[in-house]
Amino acid sequence: MTKLKSILFFAFLFLSMRAFAQESNAVEMADALYQSGKIYVVVVVLSIIFIGIIAYLIMLDRKISKLEKELKNK
Repeated sequence: MTKLKSILFFAFLFLSMRAFAQESNAVEMADALYQSGKIYVVVVVLSIIFIGIIAYLIMLDRKISKLEKELKNK
């Protein structure tokens, strides 16, 4: 029974990979952004968002660590 499940899993996996494949000429938007210089704006905005998420996670980790220490001391 598990052998049949694994065969079906890999069959569906390979079939789904074909469904998500992209054509090689489908990067027209990226080429247009690069030519107009707006790609740098996109990179900066994504970098700011990523840095914000990282900073939030670090602050959250510090707060959780502080709460854990307070619980251990009680």
